[in-house]
Parts: sequence; structure tokens; C-alpha cells
Amino acid sequence: MPSSHIQPTARTESSLGARSAGHTVRDLTLPEPCIKSNCKVPATQVSTYAQWRHAAAPAALHDSADAPPPEQLLQVIWQYQRIVRDQLKTLDGEAVKVLHPGFKNCEAGPDFKRAVIQFGTAAPVSGDVEIDVHPACWRTHNHHANPAYRNVVLHVVWDATPEYRPEVRTLPIRHALDSPLHELSWWLGHKVELAPPQNYFGLCRPALARLDRSALTKLLHQAAQFRLEAKAAQLRARARQAGWEQALWEALFRALGYKQNVWPMHRLAELKPRWYAPGLSSIELQARLLGLAGLLPHELTRRYGTADAYLRRVWDIWWRDRDQFSDCILPRAVWQFAGVRPSNHPQRRLALAAHWLSAGDLALRLERWLAGGASTAQPAHVLLESLQPGPDEFWSVHWTLRSRPLRRPQPLIGLPRLTDLAVNVFLPWLWSRAVEGNNDALRDRVQRWYFSWPAGEDNALLRLARQRLLAGAPPGCINGAAAQQGLLQLVHDFCDQSDALCSNCRFPQLVSGLAARHVGT
Repeated sequence: MPSSHIQPTARTESSLGARSAGHTVRDLTLPEPCIKSNCKVPATQVSTYAQWRHAAAPAALHDSADAPPPEQLLQVIWQYQRIVRDQLKTLDGEAVKVLHPGFKNCEAGPDFKRAVIQFGTAAPVSGDVEIDVHPACWRTHNHHANPAYRNVVLHVVWDATPEYRPEVRTLPIRHALDSPLHELSWWLGHKVELAPPQNYFGLCRPALARLDRSALTKLLHQAAQFRLEAKAAQLRARARQAGWEQALWEALFRALGYKQNVWPMHRLAELKPRWYAPGLSSIELQARLLGLAGLLPHELTRRYGTADAYLRRVWDIWWRDRDQFSDCILPRAVWQFAGVRPSNHPQRRLALAAHWLSAGDLALRLERWLAGGASTAQPAHVLLESLQPGPDEFWSVHWTLRSRPLRRPQPLIGLPRLTDLAVNVFLPWLWSRAVEGNNDALRDRVQRWYFSWPAGEDNALLRLARQRLLAGAPPGCINGAAAQQGLLQLVHDFCDQSDALCSNCRFPQLVSGLAARHVGT
């Protein structure tokens, strides 16, 4: 379309808003050995190393008592509950009992997830906790309008005046610390990674620790087998309604959306019968998908010539198609971009899907890959080679429509992402097809590859599961993608059905019985 059709529009900030960048502080000199009464280093810590540590700490931790501490320090204080826990009250005077502080959230959204809090004499509630310096941050950080914060049950802040009327229950902790702030900052440090507090662990951890590696792997593989069959059953049910190929594309789009954008991607796939036609080129499909997704910017970058040339080309196509799809264009607000890596941006993933759709033979490629598997020693690498699109003039050198050109071309899909698609989509789809066709040989091959597939990338959910269930074991203790899938299934079936205190969870009892039988043998 002509450049005049790309009209400038106001840019909107991320729905999460911007967190405070820190506080202006003054530089302090290295303290003398602790002989002065006002020294901020604990008296027992006078070694050279102790002085080095004090000097190296961020200046914010040396600041005066009147300045609020950095938010990261407040998070650590909350995580390890360095507060007088029997004297907590909200700004409204309501008593607060912290039965569990929640699990630190390393991704976008509230700072702690699945906390268990009791207010007054009411029944305990499970929800999220957000940490900020001041109650006003609830609005200045745009939490009030962000759906990710709708489950926040407690807003923990440094301090607030009694006249402030919060929108959510708010707990100031300035006068509830169990030690002076300068001591807490000394011992806890800044963004420090400590061993998890004791109640961080699940009640099943001692019994799981009694299982040797082979017994643990067997348990995880049994859970993984259930997960494979459950995903296959979901695909089979959808195939009965829409056909096998449509079921495959819907599952594939969901997986390409990651956890942040599963549902908008799923909606695009549901609409595939409307916007897809055999013979469409990759660039035509990119234009339709980006336009339908509401992810095409209405203005040029004015910075990168390659991006502007691509945008003009895509808009020339979408301008002709837009009216016929006007009733199903997604609003941009349904997409979540906070915490999404540039390489995983939905714009780039839709470009990858457009290449597969343009080729028109994805299902056939998968079936050929499976049928030729008798001579395949490395099925993952063979599948990656089969599904890797050729160079894309734009997307091989850009992460997003707004990013600067990359110095070196990057493939549209790598082995870690292929692993995620394989264990969640491709292998369950092929397994279900083999079961429906009563082809035991192909079903067994899928299953063999599923349990021998190399491990995928580590993530926050797997890390939390290892800490809670496996005493913080390193990623290497979970050998293979199937064991990772099994661990995720345990979390889904038991941890997610209980609260952070493992209330009424049967898994500890079940695994204790398994451990007793295992030790007995």
C-alpha cells in the first residue's frame, strides 16, 4: 500500500507500566572497623571481606533510614518473612496472618504467587502478593488495569499514611521488621539468592528424596505417559469435530503462543478455514495473520529501512484483504508482551506458521518423518531439518517489526523450541493417529521417541517444581524431555489442586508408600 496509508498513531505503554528505576542516593566511604556506635556493619563482621562486601553493596543499601529501601530488598524481606508476623495489620486495621508468603515470581505479573493469607477471623485465602514501595504504585504501575493482577489478595508496601485509601488490602511493613533495616540489608544483600525458606518445600519432598534416580525416573515417566495420552485424547476429540489437520494447527498455534498468548493464537487457528487457501505465498499469509492478529503497526519505524520496506509490502497486501476479515480482527489488547523474549514474539511465531502453511504439507512431513523412523538415529535433528523454513528476507534478520536488524541471520526455529512443539503437539498428534489406525508399530515408535527425546529448555515452573519437590536439584537430575513433562504433570495433578501449604494433598502419602516399598525391596 502507499506510504500515506500508514498513519501515525499514539504509542501505548506496556500494560504493566514502568517500575521505579531506583532511588537517588549519595556515595558513602568504606566504614572504619566497627568501633563507632553509628557503624552500619554488624559488630561481628569486621574482616577485610566484610568491609569489601559493604563497599560493593549498592549505594541504596547504605542510605539513611529515612529513604525507602529498594523494592528488591523488600521482596527478599517478604520471601524470608523477616517481619514480626503476629503484629501485622493492613492500613484499614485488619489483622493479617501469613500462612505462606507465596512463591517468588520471576516472570511478568505479581511478585509472589499462590500465597496463603488469613484476614481477621475469616477463612484463609490463596492468591498473589505484590510488593511495592508505596501504595500509590498500584496505580502508577498500572496494576489496577492489568488482568495479571486480578488475583492479588495483598499489596505489601514499605510505608503509607493512615489517610490513604487503598484499592486492595495493603500491608505496610516499615514498622514490622524483625531487625533494623540496615542489618537486614547487610545480611540479606541486594537481589541475593538464598536457600529457600523451610516452608518453601512440599510435604512430599522427604519421601521423594528416598527414591533413587531410577525409581524417580520411572515415576516421572509414568506421569509423562499419562500426559502424552491426555494430550492425544484432546487432539482426537477435536479431530472428530474439525478433522485431523485442523486439530493439528490449533494445537500448534497454541504452543507457538507460549503461556502468555495461548488464547489469541488459538483464536487465529480456529479462524483458519476463513483466512487460509492453498497456493497463498508466505508473505501473503504473513500479512493476513499479522493483520488478523491486530499486530500490524499503523506507522513506519522511521529508523530501519528494511523494516519499513517490509511493512509497506505487507500493508499493500493486507489493505486489499482487510475488509473481508473486519469482523474477526483481534484487538491488540488481547496480547501480552511483558516477559516475552524477542525471539518468541508472536509476530515472529506467526511468520514461522506462515511458512509452514504456505508449504501446505506439514501433516505429510510429520507422517513421512515417522514412517521413515526405522533408520533415524536422531529423530529430533531430522525433524528440525525437515521443518526449518528457508531464509526469510525479513524475519531471518529481525526479531520483531520494531527491532533493529540482527548482525547475523537467525533460524526461525531452533532445537529447544522444536522440543517443546514435539512433546506437546507433534508426538501426541502422531501417537493419536497411530492409535486410531490400529498401527501398533508406529505407536510404539512415537512412544520410544517421546521417552528418548532430549530435555528442553529449563523454565520457571520446572525450577519451582525442583525446589519444592526435589530439594532444589539441578536441571541435570531430570534426564530427558519426558521426565520434564512428568514433573509438570505432577505439579498439575497435585500441587495445582492444593495450596502452598499442601493442604489435603494426597501425593505426600502416596509417594511415601511408594518410597517404603522401594526401600523394602
